[in-house]
Amino acid sequence: MTPQEESLWRNRFIMINLVRIGFTILVLLGLLVWQTDLLEPGGSLLGLPMVLVGLVVSFGGPMWLARRWKPPPAS
Repeated sequence: MTPQEESLWRNRFIMINLVRIGFTILVLLGLLVWQTDLLEPGGSLLGLPMVLVGLVVSFGGPMWLARRWKPPPAS
């Protein structure tokens, strides 16, 4: 494996993990907004869409990236 290929795969690995970590943080922030008095007393429904989007992307985003980067089959 050439250094350029190694760098490419390392960067892709880092990007996949940043997507996972970033959207997991969004889920936690959404739970804080939804269930605590962070924005308004009794919680805010604004947190619910944050949680749902964060969950969908944190699970689906890495798979989407992996499919996008997968080389086309050789014919």
